[in-house]
Amino acid sequence: MSISRNDLGLTSSIAQALIDAGCVQFRIDEPFRLPSGWTSPVYMDCRRLISFPRLRRDLVSEGLQLLRDRNCLEGVDAIVGAEASGIALAAWIADALSLPMQYVRKQAKGLGPSRQIEGLIERGERVLLVDDLMAAAESKREFCRALNEAGAKLKDIFVLFEYGVFPTAEVLKPWDVSVHSLCNWNDVLVAAKTGSLADDRAIDELEAFLLDPVAWSHAHGGIVWTRG
Repeated sequence: MSISRNDLGLTSSIAQALIDAGCVQFRIDEPFRLPSGWTSPVYMDCRRLISFPRLRRDLVSEGLQLLRDRNCLEGVDAIVGAEASGIALAAWIADALSLPMQYVRKQAKGLGPSRQIEGLIERGERVLLVDDLMAAAESKREFCRALNEAGAKLKDIFVLFEYGVFPTAEVLKPWDVSVHSLCNWNDVLVAAKTGSLADDRAIDELEAFLLDPVAWSHAHGGIVWTRG
């Protein structure tokens, strides 16, 4: 399994590859509840990608090209994987770049300020944070905080997939970081419409969700989000 270029463009081709790998799940009658409290009619499981070596190589290659095009790799001293699903992806990227790697836990383990980060990290080092996906950015906020407290310089976060629907800019604003991803739910919608992923009802529900994700989540038992 690999990324197949088509007339829909690279992002939709990547979305189609994720669909083919079984990473995309629909649930019409009972929405998925994300760890952040938001609800969604769709779920992305990028953890499956470890079982598809050719596809994961393609995704790493496309990710590195995106980061190079956006000058995100210049001056980077190390790659940091996010616990747990970002660790393998970070390892592949660090290996491709011949750079050191660390990983950051969701919670500190043991005593001492450095027990949230595994691996050797020096104060003042510029790092790239890597994870498989980003939904509401709650875990990314915690990772940014831990890296900041360790003295690392973090400017960019790379994820394979970004939900692209929730108010993540507000969550990450204190850390002044940029998020880079290969595709999002709009790309999945385009790919789903051209393939046989889901029936019309599922596609209609995804379209309704993307039209106003916050309102859809609230209407389906999700958290109530207020600015500030």
